[in-house]
This record gives sequence, structure tokens and C-alpha cells, in this order.
Amino acid sequence: MIPARDMIEGWFASHGWAPFPFQQDAWSACVAGESGLIHAPTGTGKTLAALFGPVADWLESAEGRRLMDGSATPDDAPPLRLLWVTPMRALANDTHESLSKPILEMGLPWRVEKRTGDTSSTAKARQRKRMPTLLITTPESLTLLLSYEDSAKTLAGVRTVVVDEWHELLGSKRGVQTELALARLRTLSPGVRLWGLSATLGNTEQAARVLAGTASPEPTLIRGLSPKSVEVESLIPPSIERYPWAGHIGTTLVKDVIAKIEQAGVTLLFTNTRSQAEIWFREIVRTRPDLVGQIALHHGSLDRDIRERVEADLREQNRGEQGGRLRCVVCTSSLDLGVDFSPVDQVIQVGSPKGVARLIQRAGRSGHQPGAVSRIVCVPTNALELIEFACARGAIERKTIEERTPVDKPLDVLSQHLVTAAMGGGFDDDTLRQEVRSTYAYRDLTDAEWQWAMDFVHKGGATLGAYPEYARITPVENLWRVAEKKIATRHRLGIGTITSDSAVKLQYRNGRTLGTVEESFIGRLRTGDRFAFAGKTLELVRLRQMTATVRPSRAGRGTVPRWGGGKMPLSTQLAGAVRARIAAAGRGEFEGVEMEAVRPLLGLQSSLSALPAADELLIETISLRDGFHAFVFPFGGRLAHEGLGAVLGLRLSRESPASITAVGNDYGIELSTDEPIAMDEPMWRRLLSPDRLVEDMLASVNESQLARRQFREIAHIAGLTSRGYPGQAVPSRQLQASSDMFFDVFEEFDPQNLLLDQARREVVEGQLDVRRLRGVLESCLRQRLVIRTPETVTPLAFPLYAETIRATTVSSETWETRVRRLAVGLDSAAGQ
Repeated sequence: MIPARDMIEGWFASHGWAPFPFQQDAWSACVAGESGLIHAPTGTGKTLAALFGPVADWLESAEGRRLMDGSATPDDAPPLRLLWVTPMRALANDTHESLSKPILEMGLPWRVEKRTGDTSSTAKARQRKRMPTLLITTPESLTLLLSYEDSAKTLAGVRTVVVDEWHELLGSKRGVQTELALARLRTLSPGVRLWGLSATLGNTEQAARVLAGTASPEPTLIRGLSPKSVEVESLIPPSIERYPWAGHIGTTLVKDVIAKIEQAGVTLLFTNTRSQAEIWFREIVRTRPDLVGQIALHHGSLDRDIRERVEADLREQNRGEQGGRLRCVVCTSSLDLGVDFSPVDQVIQVGSPKGVARLIQRAGRSGHQPGAVSRIVCVPTNALELIEFACARGAIERKTIEERTPVDKPLDVLSQHLVTAAMGGGFDDDTLRQEVRSTYAYRDLTDAEWQWAMDFVHKGGATLGAYPEYARITPVENLWRVAEKKIATRHRLGIGTITSDSAVKLQYRNGRTLGTVEESFIGRLRTGDRFAFAGKTLELVRLRQMTATVRPSRAGRGTVPRWGGGKMPLSTQLAGAVRARIAAAGRGEFEGVEMEAVRPLLGLQSSLSALPAADELLIETISLRDGFHAFVFPFGGRLAHEGLGAVLGLRLSRESPASITAVGNDYGIELSTDEPIAMDEPMWRRLLSPDRLVEDMLASVNESQLARRQFREIAHIAGLTSRGYPGQAVPSRQLQASSDMFFDVFEEFDPQNLLLDQARREVVEGQLDVRRLRGVLESCLRQRLVIRTPETVTPLAFPLYAETIRATTVSSETWETRVRRLAVGLDSAAGQ
């Protein structure tokens, strides 16, 4: 038999390729039984680096030598050996194709199959009887496999697990769910190799340790080729308004964008939100109707069939098949990851990417092969985003990228896992406790926390013991098992909903589905109201339960749905880079075309007030006809500034009793009140002190209400509430009412309930981002205060002031009309 390495290298040679050294290193490490992380640029062969290690391991085994003698039949396919975990169901089809091709061409008798939420029940039933050799799945589907009584037998032969796009899971509860599943596999299949793949991670060593677990040997870190060449081009508007405001450029650059699309073969046009994708798709088609049929829309709320048709069209373009005439896909992060569409030779990013990793990830969708250049064109939605584009390019050139912070011991996910383990053959208390502690997330889990979780799933904790449905596990013959079949059924339905939003299905009257929108949006509409979705204008016919029936509308326009998560904050790294660029502009340094374009804007800022140096904190106070305004510019990112605005408002009201309005964006905070307030440097130092930050933060917001909202997700993951059975979804209002009931019961009768504590902690650490906020205040403490009193609103302050107008305007004019008129007036008054 030909040696494994020679067979693999022969396959490479048959395609005119030669394996890269990092790929060979990965194969050797896997065969040697090591676990680790392969960190390499997009399109440089990470998939093949991860695949051929397990292949080589099998080829060198007795089974491999026996079956590769030429006499093997399809019935001889080896049992499950390799699990390939992908973070998104949408990636499964492409991954299946990418992995199947070399296996078929090498003549391996392996069966390659998918198992995700989209897999038919027939296929899943067949797999239960006989698993393929290589199974492509998601974290949720892997957890479901672990919930079956025969999971130990089914998964005992797994030799390798590959977690694709590990950075997408790291830092989320789905990542913790994956950690727990991998810990289970380490027990069921001792010696299993765990490998993660990523292209965009700053904390690679920590990421490798999280994947491998804390009880494993030091994981191996394999770095791929030098980062790919990424060309970043910014579309510069013909004129830069010196008073920018969020979104004011909007789609005014649509003709320039269309020109870029026509210059390329296939373009992916990324937006940061689904709403923005709908708007840009509609605007491109309105501007150039002849592009209908050559431009498509793709985002996560569209029906799966619609998305798969778009992906199929891209693949046809790749193969050069007739009918493949797709020129552009307007999309969101739904096409960010791993999908290898080789014909894409240009990416367009609308709006600031808000992070270096996101820009690299999206740029990598073009030139998706070794040695190819990835090209991305950045389109600003306001002038200040040009600075962010320049900063992102600089970070790419310096090879710096953001880190992903792992989640620390969420007890709702642990509670879910305990029930899963009880269903999957049962578990011994001490054994599973040590297994859970072998994960990075639960490395510091105390005995008291473990016992609390056990009591919670065994008898409902301190308050729910009288209700049998919350006694989910019970001791049977020295093992903990699930008490009843109906509990198991409900639990399996809840496993895949750790991150799901409350969504309403959209369908035509004939039953054809279009996708989903958030219940909070559709619930505000009345019968006959119009809205835009999937590039169409629709009219609401009726809304019943969680299904909205619609029909096409002849009207040309409609409201665009607003999905959650639309306001991404500027990353800490990019925020620091923006501050540095503005400080350089203050010294007269304008590096790059973007900075030259915003020179007039920053020049006006300097003449009216100041451009703060790196060690300065700029504060502007100004009295206008509508009241007193104070603007503070820490450049700490939107989330930190929104929290800081609440804290400063509370503290200022203590200093000078008044009604304070606070607004934050990525660059700063505005505090406004009806009457002038004398604010000297000692007062500002008191306001900006990091002392008693958490106490003042919680006092400045409706912490209880925020915790209630957060508890809704926790209650569902922990198994207290259920979203219902297929076709009988429970409305989000009912879910909120149910979780509120548990919240109230726990607060009154079990105030030390650890799920309440977790809800408050997630509010403080997540929604309020106190860690980053504390860092901002500590930085302010070290800086010199530059306090200015300009005669009018400055360019840096104007975006904040525009948001204040949005919140307070009572006028027949639209917000956009009023802000645009105000900006023109200020610019005219400032002169040349």
C-alpha cells in the first residue's frame, strides 16, 4: 500500500498543487495524537490542513490498510471517525462539498454526511442506525447526539473533532455549549484529538486552551502562511460635509457602488445589518432596473430556500455553468464565514466594519485561494467613518487584530448540560463534575455552584420542589437519569435555541414562506401596513400566533424592518486607533486619502475647539437655545459611552439637581439640560472618577428591568420555559410573562438563586460592559482635561447633538430633514 503521506501529496500534485509546510505540520501533529488550533488566513488551505491529519491517521491504521487494498465496497465504510463542527447551518452544504471532493478523488471508502437542524428526519433516523465516517454538524446537533441513550456507543469511535471558525463560537454561550460537548467526547473517546480553525483571532494561545480544555496537555498552535494581501480602498464622496451625522451619506454613493460592481466579475456587498441590506438592495434595483436578475439578497432572516438558491447561483458562477450571471449579492454576516465562492473577486463593505477582524473576514471572501489578493471597497455612511477605514487598513498592515473573551461559567448552560448528560446514558455525580471542570469555562466551578445546579435540575431548587415537571433528573441505580420521556422531548426542543431571537414567520396566503422578522417589529403594524422584505414591498394581511400572512403590494415603498443587534460598537482596538489618528491630525499629520478627505472637517473642529492629543480628554460645554450641552470625548466605543452617559447623568444630578439627558456614540457622550451648569475641572474629575462605578451604574439604569429581560434567555436555556413544539410556537410576550413569573418568585422566596445572580452579572458585564467602562474612566483619570466653550456645535459634537434632536423633537418635519437643514446652516455659518 502507498504510504499515507505519499497518497495525500499525490492528490495535491494531481491538482497542480504542493502542500504548504503548515499543512504538513498539522497532519503530523494530528497523527501524533495532539490537539490544537490552526490559525491561518482565509483561503490558504486550513480545511485541507485539518482534514488530511485524520485521513492520514486512518490510512495508517489496520482498518485503513485493509480497506484500501481495492476490495472495499460502499457497505464497508468505516464507522464515525471524524466530527466536523461548523457554527452555522448555512456552512454545512459548502463544507460537505469541500470535504467530499478529496475523499472521493482519493478513493477512500468514507461516507460524508451532514446533520443539522435542516437535515430531514428520515436522514437523521438513518444516521441513528448507522453513522457516516465523517459527520458535519453544528454545536446544537452535536449536543442532541449526546442526549441519546446510545451516545456512548455511537461516539466512542470518534478519533478527531474539528471545530471550524472557532472564533465565531469563542466568547458566546454556544462556545460554552461546544466546550461541554467536547468534554463529553473526551470521556467517551479517550485520546480524541480536538482541532480548531480560525483566521481572525488576537488571543490564539488562549483560544487553543479553551478548545482543548484545562486538563489536556499543552495544545499545539500551528500558524499558517503570512497574512494574505488585503487591498482596502475607500470610496470618497465628491464633497465632505463638515458637520457629519449618522447615516447622512446613506445611499447617495449608490451610483459609485454600481460602477464598482460593473468593473468586477462577482461582488459581495456586505452591510452591518439586515435592514441596511434590504435598503441597499432596493436602492440598487431602483437605480438600475436592468440589474434585476443579476443581483441577489442574502441575510439570516430570509427563508432557507431563498438563501440556498442564492448560494447555488454563486456556485454555478464558480463552475462556469450556463445561466450563472449573478453579478452581486447584497448580504450581511450570513456570508461572512467559511463559504468558498471562488468567483468572488471583490467585496464591498457599506459602513464602518467597527472591528479589524470583521473587515479581514469579509475581505477574505474575495481572492479565496492561496496567493490571491483580497480586495475590499469601503463605503462610508458618514464622513467620520473614513477615519475608521484608515485605522482598519493600518491595523491590517501592522497585523494586529482584536481578541475574543471566553464566557465564564454560565450556570444556565451547565443546567442544560446536566439534563443532556442524564439523557445520554446517565452520569455519575463525581465523574461528571470533574469532566465539567476540565473545560475552560468551568475551571473555577465551586462545589457549592455544582450542588446548586444539581439541586436545580433534580428538584427545581429551593422554590420549585412542589412542581414535578421541574424534577428533571433522578437517581437510578447509582446514576442520574431523566425522570420522564416528556421531559426529554421538551429538553431536546430547547437545546438548539441558546441564541435564537423571538421571530415571526412571514408567509404568503398560499403558504409559501419568505423568512422571519422580529416580533417587536411586526407587532407594531396594522392590517394593510406595508413594509420591505426580501427586496419586495409587502402588505400585512393578518398576524396570528407567530405567523404573519402577507401579500405583494403595488406600492413602491414600505417600512424596512429593524432587527436586533443593528448598532455594533467600535472595538476597543479600533477606537484607540481613531483617537491616535485624530491626535496626529492635531499635529498636522494627515496620512492616507481618507484623512486628507476629512482634513476640512478636522480643521474646523480644531478652529472651533480642539483636536485632543493622545494624553488629553476633550470636553466641550455650550449653551444653545434649546438648553445647556456638555460633550465629552473619551473615544471608548458606543457601549462604554452609553453606560458612562448614564453614570455621568446620575452624578451630575447629585452635584446640581436637574433633569439630565444623556446620549452616547462611539466617540463621546453628550449631557444636556435646560439650565446652564457651572462645570470646572474639579467637578469633572469627580464625575469621571472610577470609584463606586458599579454602584452608580446600577443606580443610573433600571437594573431590575434589564435583569428581567436578560433572565428570559437564561430561563429558557436552563429549561424553565419552552418556546413550544414545532408549529405551535409560544409568542415572545408569553415567554416574557413566564420568565417574569419565575424572576418574581425567585426574588421573593429564593433571593440567592444563582440564575438571578447570573442575570445581573450578564447585564453588568455584557449589556453595560462595565469592564470596558472602567478602563475608559481609568484612562480619563490619567489624562489632562482640555475644557473648551465653543460658540457653536463642533463637527465632533454634531453627531451626538443630532441624536438628541431625534430623542426630543416634536415637529411635523422628519428628523432627517431637520438635522440636514441644521448641518447646512452650521456649515454655512462656519464659512470657508
